[in-house]
Amino acid sequence: MRFISDFQGVLVLYNDSQQLIKGQAQDLIADQGVIKCARDISRALNEEGLNAILAPITEEAEQSLAPYDPAQYLIFNLAEGLGGRLFEEARIAWLLETSGYYFTGSNGQAIALSTNKALTKSILLREGLPTPAWWLFHTPEDVSEETTYPFPLFVKPVAEDASIGIGNDSVVTSNRALRERVAFVLENYRQSALAEEFIEGREFNVAVLGDPLEVLPLAEIDFQKLSLPEEKIVNYSAKWLDDTFEFHHTPAICPADVSPTLGKQLSDTALDALKLIGARGYARVDFRVSEEGTPYILEINCNPDISLGAGFCNTVEKSGSDFKEMALKILSLARRPADVYYTNGIQL
Repeated sequence: MRFISDFQGVLVLYNDSQQLIKGQAQDLIADQGVIKCARDISRALNEEGLNAILAPITEEAEQSLAPYDPAQYLIFNLAEGLGGRLFEEARIAWLLETSGYYFTGSNGQAIALSTNKALTKSILLREGLPTPAWWLFHTPEDVSEETTYPFPLFVKPVAEDASIGIGNDSVVTSNRALRERVAFVLENYRQSALAEEFIEGREFNVAVLGDPLEVLPLAEIDFQKLSLPEEKIVNYSAKWLDDTFEFHHTPAICPADVSPTLGKQLSDTALDALKLIGARGYARVDFRVSEEGTPYILEINCNPDISLGAGFCNTVEKSGSDFKEMALKILSLARRPADVYYTNGIQL
């Protein structure tokens, strides 16, 4: 890795969406959350004497990158794509790779694998890592009357993050409710619906940072103020709508109160899962631990939200670092994918 000082500047790349092409109107709040994060990152880096330049994507990533030579500019990659377009985050990372930039976070393949929740779960199961039983529905009619599903099920879009598409009706207890929720996902998010067995129990976030990845203090979501088991989820309101009950009553407790055995289990499983996906730099794995004590992987998040006040940043602070130190650490981990390609089995 070249030293940061070898570059002329640091380009803070992010999406500046003004409208969505799918989803609900409120989802724009999550999509625009990265704007403040980018400004905070840029400010922190400039305070350290680096030439950090904000580079919003307002039309196409290629246009935003055009003035900046890969040999002269390092990319702090916060880009997720405009307007909620599916897999734009992975496409932008692939663009950075093929253009020869050094950039922060995971590469395009890891982002694409983790974005597709069904594919992620298939990979986890193949390697013997625990994840809730699941079904993928392409139409409401795919919900079979002959199948006895292990209700309750948790229904969500197959390729969204940030709790987009997750609400009070996401946990279903009947075939009819399942069919209705699948229809909701298809109509609003234009993608298949993933339904997975709802695990009643504790929920943990395992954040990692470094090269190699190192586990930060574990965080547990506190659901004590929510009464019913099906209410105990981190839905869109809990994550983004600060005027809601869920937002103020689902805090993350960090460090989590866990036994050494459970802590090691969560940490080791998270690292195994991230290695499978190929995550790098920083990431987060979300778990449910059943009442019997079995941890199940819910989500793998490459390039999770690192905004001031967000869960990842709070976890970093519990490890003894502040926001500015986190930004510099992530930047120091910027890499360019290995310049080795294969054609017909021949190394070039």
